[in-house]
Amino acid sequence: MDFSELIKIRQSVRSYSDKAVEKEKIEKCLEAARLAPSASNSQPWKYIVVDDKELKNKVAEATYDKLVKFNKFALQAPVIVVIVLEKPKLISQIGGEIKKREWPLIDIGITAEHFCLQAAELGLGTCMIGWFNQKRIQKLLNIPKNKTIGLAITAGYPPDGYPLRKKIRKEKSEVIGYNKY
Repeated sequence: MDFSELIKIRQSVRSYSDKAVEKEKIEKCLEAARLAPSASNSQPWKYIVVDDKELKNKVAEATYDKLVKFNKFALQAPVIVVIVLEKPKLISQIGGEIKKREWPLIDIGITAEHFCLQAAELGLGTCMIGWFNQKRIQKLLNIPKNKTIGLAITAGYPPDGYPLRKKIRKEKSEVIGYNKY
């Protein structure tokens, strides 16, 4: 698939069929994510694949509550990948302090998008989730308390007929400048 086409079909999928995802496809997505660039090659991430249905449902339930229900679709996904922030290399930490940048957060975004683009190429749908009960997921997945969860990504097959939504984006003139703001 041509890259331009791939970025057009990659979208946040919020509905999934009950079809299981082949382990080989998840492994391919993880490999794409693993190969993502990071500041000072720190690779400040660990991926936890949650595919046990009972445990996956508990993790999914930790992405919404009585007041915030917009992630309830996570229950439908057969797989949730949790990305845990790991300590970056010392040079990246120092550089981040000096430049007031959170390199690991940028790196998590890059690795997550690599995962999602690979998934789209394989016919899978994904959705990055940033709203979740961190303490609950840490407990469910035995993540140490001193670690931070960067993102969770749902993955699975969209149901037949799931629409490819038109991408609504700002005009180029609003987001692109050459040689000045």
